[in-house]
Amino acid sequence: MALNDPIADLLTRIRNARQARHRFVDFMPSKVKLQIIKVLQDQGFIDKFLVDEEHGKARVFLKYGEGREAVIKGLTRVSSPGLRRYIGYRQIPKIFGGMGVVILSTPSGIIDGETARQKKLGGELLCYVW
Repeated sequence: MALNDPIADLLTRIRNARQARHRFVDFMPSKVKLQIIKVLQDQGFIDKFLVDEEHGKARVFLKYGEGREAVIKGLTRVSSPGLRRYIGYRQIPKIFGGMGVVILSTPSGIIDGETARQKKLGGELLCYVW
């Protein structure tokens, strides 16, 4: 089965696993997906991730708080293959007053919105996570 938007597939897998309160999510890794997962880990939205290069699989361990409440409240894909969204560093939005994170694809790689704002980098607006 061919995927037209692998980033949206990753976000949907995480969203579905969060709703079902699963401990982890498996997906087919790529450089872009792993960079997005790395940003989510750096921002504290996921616990850890493992990559099995031999079998071509990766596993993300979701983070939960007290009472098995998920740390990730929502994920939204902004740019898509059919309609790319590009913004400058001055237009980078703040999600929930800074409680969420914006993930961008910039010339310096995939980074969060705050880092892009500090480095004065714009790029493709990939997704919002809160």
